[in-house]
Amino acid sequence: MSRIKACFATLKENRRKALVPFVTAGDPTLDATVPLLHILAENGADLIELGVPFSDPMADGPVIQLADERALANGVTTIKILEMVREFRKTNSTTPIVLMGYLNPVEIYGYAKFAKDAAAAGVDGMIVVDLPPEASKPLTDEFDKVGLDCVFLLAPTTKTARIEKIAKAARGYLYYVSVKGVTGAGHLDVDAVNEKLETIRKITDLPITVGFGIKDGATARLVGQQADGVVVGSALVKIVEQHQQDRQALHSSIAAFMQSLRQGLDQ
Repeated sequence: MSRIKACFATLKENRRKALVPFVTAGDPTLDATVPLLHILAENGADLIELGVPFSDPMADGPVIQLADERALANGVTTIKILEMVREFRKTNSTTPIVLMGYLNPVEIYGYAKFAKDAAAAGVDGMIVVDLPPEASKPLTDEFDKVGLDCVFLLAPTTKTARIEKIAKAARGYLYYVSVKGVTGAGHLDVDAVNEKLETIRKITDLPITVGFGIKDGATARLVGQQADGVVVGSALVKIVEQHQQDRQALHSSIAAFMQSLRQGLDQ
């Protein structure tokens, strides 16, 4: 059983919801990422999404765009990100790591080689933001060979027929984008999210996480009442930005925020 499948199975058995934090690899520095991953895991993360910086992150708002710029200026590369995951796996063999990024870096790396190297490093899956299901088979075939899950996004505007197509191609879980906009958007309509989740659940048995617009324990609790997990990205990346010059303050602030999210989600 994959780490992702085992994670959601255990959560379901214990009637708990997944807390899924997102941070950008290489931000604020290359050597900061692995310690941050451990802090997330030690303070309530069930699964971690690790952003692969890209020069044109079209789904991301200004907070994560700036994080990508900082990381790229630091010299982060796909190879270095896999090295970070490999280092994390030396002392954490249980917390799933899902990369989140865009297709271009994977194409440059080569589908087969990327899949093989990512799996060997300890990556469990990837969200490729700009990969439509119609064009996904060459990549998902390579992922399937090595046990990597290709996680797909669903939007408020996704029609039922397309949900069916995406669910068929997806592995691990589905990521429902809760708002019409980019990451960091603030106009979260919980009732609309719940209504859409009901539609999705009629189509697939895959776990469904919800992200975009979840900024604190209160919104995590509201969304977690119906979703299988909540994804928190921009709020965490903002903390990284605020404390990028002070490693101790960064670690304590991230830990405290994670604990507040965990507490809200578990209520």
